[in-house]
Order: sequence, then C-alpha cells, then structure tokens
Amino acid sequence: MKKTNYTIFLMFILIISILFPVGAGGIKETKEQDDTISLLVYITGVTAGSPPYESLVEGVNEAAAMYDNVKVKVYEAGFNQATWEEGLTALVATGEYDVVIGTNPSLPEIAARVGKKFPHQKFIITDAFLEGNAQIRTYLFNQYEQSLYLGYLAGLVTTSNMQYANKSLKIGLIAAQEFPLLNKHMIPGFLEGAQMVNKDIELDFRVVGNWFDANKTAELTTSMIANGVDVFAAIAGGASQGLFKVASTEGAYIVFHNSNEYKAAPGYVIGSGSMEQKKLAIDIVNNVMNGDVEYGKASIGGLKEGYIGFFFDDPLYTSSLPKDIRDNFKAFMEKLTEREIPYTLPSL
Repeated sequence: MKKTNYTIFLMFILIISILFPVGAGGIKETKEQDDTISLLVYITGVTAGSPPYESLVEGVNEAAAMYDNVKVKVYEAGFNQATWEEGLTALVATGEYDVVIGTNPSLPEIAARVGKKFPHQKFIITDAFLEGNAQIRTYLFNQYEQSLYLGYLAGLVTTSNMQYANKSLKIGLIAAQEFPLLNKHMIPGFLEGAQMVNKDIELDFRVVGNWFDANKTAELTTSMIANGVDVFAAIAGGASQGLFKVASTEGAYIVFHNSNEYKAAPGYVIGSGSMEQKKLAIDIVNNVMNGDVEYGKASIGGLKEGYIGFFFDDPLYTSSLPKDIRDNFKAFMEKLTEREIPYTLPSL
C-alpha cells in the first residue's frame, strides 16, 4: 500500500471510531435513538408482604404488557429510609429511565431533591401529595374519606349489642408512627365518622414507634381494651399482627384500612377498606404511553373516582356483622359515594 493511501486509510478509521464508538458491548446507543419507554418502579421497602407495593408492581407490569415498547425494572430500596435518596440518585444518574414510579408519602420530597440534579427526569408518585413541581405528578388516595366510613362502621359496632361491644363508647387507633397524612386526615376522619353515629364516642390513639414490633402492638391493644376500647383500626404495617392476636384472644373488633384482612382474625375483623393501587397503576402507565401525564399536578381520588372502596363481598364480612348494621353501613356508603354526606377535607 502506498504511503498516501495508507494515510488516507488511517484517517478513515479514525473518523469511524469517533462517529461510532465501540465498547465491550458493541456500538453504544443513546437513549434518544431508542423508542422504548423505560419505567423504574422504586419500592421504598420490600414488595413481598406489602399489599400497596404488591399492587403497584402488579398494576405496572400488567399495563406494560399491553405495549410492545415498554420495559419495567422494579427496585427494592429496603426499610432504611436514610438510604432511599442515595439509591434513587444512583439509579436516575444512569439516564436509563423515562419515568420513576413509586408510592410513599415521603417520596415526593426525595424525588424533588434528586430531580434538581437531573432536570429531565420525571416522577409519578401515588399515596402522596405535592403540587407545583414540573418533574413530579402525585396521586393521593382519599384516606380521610376511607377513615370516615371505617369510623362510621366502628361507631355502629361500638354502640351495638354485639358480643364484645361494651358501654364505654371508645374506639382505638394504633399507628406505627405519626406522619402528616395520619394526623391530618386519618385520625380526624376516623373519629368524625364514628361521631356521626354517636357524638359521645371517644378515640384512644397510641403509637408503636416502628412498623414491625407486633409485641409492642399487642401490649398497646391489651391496655386499650382494659381502657374500654372495643373496636380498633391500625396503620402499623407488620406490627398489626399483634392487634389481630390480642383482639381474637381477648375479644375486640377491628376495621382495617387499604386491604382485605378478614382472614387475619375471622369474626373479629368486621370491615376491610380497599385502596385501588393496581387500578391507579394501570391508569398511570396508560397515561404515560398516551402522553397524558400532567406533571406539576396533584390530585386526590376517593370513592367517586373508584380509587378507594370496601370489601363487601367477602363471606367473612357477611358472617361477622348483623344484617341491620350491614344495611345501615351500605346505605351510608352509597350516600358518601354520591357525595350526599358533606365533609371538609383538611389541608395537608
């Protein structure tokens, strides 16, 4: 090969190497060249054993399967909240994900901080409320409304002649820890609903201190029963197992938020509300694919929108309550769904 031709050949190879960099995996392809929509489901905890997380993952995967160009990665961040932001930052920094989807009341603040470092990243978060951030869309389940109707059912039971109902007119709520949604929506809603049955009903509220200590919950339950509480609610995660155990051995009733728990203590769990996380997750993926997501917006969905409900059709519900209580409660739910029962949703 002549020197001139050899020089031209080397220049050609140099130009090719600059335009098309080759690594160990072959030709590098930028995100802009790929029409695949990549979704990261960021679980602030562990999926297994958590109905909200399980429903979120199930809904995203089910919706994604309806499209040819969607891929989903599920990442479990674990229970140490101190590591959540660092983990999310590392994942977003890869630039692989078009949208991060999660569910946790504290996640919008974390996403906002991460988003400042990566201004093109989009986040969609359920069970949370934050408006005005152009990178974040949030959906809050109307837990005030759910607490209202579970409180109404608790009020019907505590004022009844059922076996474990007493004359104290006290209901109880056990929480793993305090947080704004609990303090501003769930506690007031639960008491207000009960007082719609009888204005003299009182609420005994206790805090476990974590989401896993079932023994501490059992101790609190025993103390509250001794204090006259005959109907309980719990926002305590795995620690709720202590309530199920004591209520079924010492005799007390339970209404439960967000998931079907009748089998956890048959005959003692007399009502279970639903949080339609899967339905919302499917709607979110469809909105992403259709370009219908309004980032910067926050919305609240309740009975009317179909995002919360109640498990009426479980045989254990029917067998646990007298017909007159069930009829009264059903009528209340119908009116509440049609917004014929007025209430003021507190600000967060």
